[in-house]
Amino acid sequence: MNSSIFPKLSCLHEVVIALGSNMGDRVETFDKALNMMKKAGVQVVCHAGLYESAPAYVTDQPKFLNSAVRARTNLDPRALLGVLKDIERSLGRIVNGVRYGPRPIDLDILFYGDVEFSDESLTLPHPRIWERPFVVAPLMDLYNSTLCDGNNIWIKRFEKAKCAWQLMGGDTQLCQDDLKRVLPIGGKLWQWSNRTYIMGILNITPDSFSDGGKYLSVQNAVAQAEALAAAGADIIDLGAQSTRPFATKLTSDEELKRLIPVVDAIKKLPSMESVWLSVDTFHSEVAKEAVKHGVHMVNDVSGGHLDPEMYSTVAKLCVPYIMMHMRGDPATMLQEKNILYKNVSADVGAELCKSLSKAESSGIPAWRIVVDPGIGFSKTCEQNVQLLGDLSGFRSGLASWSLAATKMPMLLGPSRKRFLGKICELEKAEDRDIATIGAVVAGIAQGADIVRVHNVKASIDAIRVADAIFKTKGLTRSLK
Repeated sequence: MNSSIFPKLSCLHEVVIALGSNMGDRVETFDKALNMMKKAGVQVVCHAGLYESAPAYVTDQPKFLNSAVRARTNLDPRALLGVLKDIERSLGRIVNGVRYGPRPIDLDILFYGDVEFSDESLTLPHPRIWERPFVVAPLMDLYNSTLCDGNNIWIKRFEKAKCAWQLMGGDTQLCQDDLKRVLPIGGKLWQWSNRTYIMGILNITPDSFSDGGKYLSVQNAVAQAEALAAAGADIIDLGAQSTRPFATKLTSDEELKRLIPVVDAIKKLPSMESVWLSVDTFHSEVAKEAVKHGVHMVNDVSGGHLDPEMYSTVAKLCVPYIMMHMRGDPATMLQEKNILYKNVSADVGAELCKSLSKAESSGIPAWRIVVDPGIGFSKTCEQNVQLLGDLSGFRSGLASWSLAATKMPMLLGPSRKRFLGKICELEKAEDRDIATIGAVVAGIAQGADIVRVHNVKASIDAIRVADAIFKTKGLTRSLK
């Protein structure tokens, strides 16, 4: 392709590229395409969410997955188009196939800086952006609260995207099967917003603050996993390293020695087939081995800052990553320097944004990330209460990275925490289940998507009622 009409570019230019697929393993194809773009000199800096949509134009075909990325490249527009076409062909797309028909991958340049251009093979900006909800939705995700500062092009694009989205029906479209936001896990697409999902806690430790020592043996751990699943847990979170204040830090080998026999035993149980497993660890080596043995997601209380290899490891594992806010580590998180905040909700959101930026640059797409404000970690009792009462402020703080971040699934883990004991004057952690329910319902009322609890049986009815009140689909389901 002749690129002579464009000058050679020595600096990086910001581009927006849309991704679509409705054939084969759509998620795996996206992963491959993103890796190939990186190798070709397209540096992805921010990912939109992942959307499943009904086909447009030609409707007799499978549903599409759609997303978009903001990226930087010194390839000129025609050279970039050539790279994207090469990637499409290498992933099985047929040249001159049925227009708007089924395809394993579709890569379109939506914007290239402020370039406006058109010929027989390339039009910039893309001419059909504003008529397609499955393009506008991920495009909206890519904006952040700083991107438009002083940048008239981005301000105009964002305003146009907002107007187009509202004219299409806004977020109400996402309640329908024709367009839904999803997260890939365990070979499925998870639409997490239809109800609250319950994560049951299984500590394989001698020193956890609530149940340390109870489930150290494989037999006891498996029995508790079965009990959690029978009570209604959607996810079981396996932790072999205590993260209570001042806990002793284990090596990866010590952690794996406790963890892997339990994982292997649980995976053999037919009753666990519909339950997802997560591993509660801040060691990348533990995450890698756990996933190799069948765990579905990584729950990292450090948000990636205790192991420099965590982001790159999770990116290669291609599993969901729960990113929690914590300052310091379990041994230092309550030091004075780690509990100083101007506004705890806004500060926690802003600090997680820095982690999100690093994670996405390392190859973890936004559509695989779950955020956790870190109730009980590097926060005083008063700060935990303030944060729990202002989760909308926490979500809003994530907008400084991207709007996609404000829409990520949010996990909340107040279960049996010390601040509940202080409020209710309950010294023993196991006596705090009713207090936990109060905190969980407060979280659901503010948009929590996953709640992490020790006692699933005691919590599930309250969670169902909260869903019926606060989540539209929950109301429909509960009253049938």
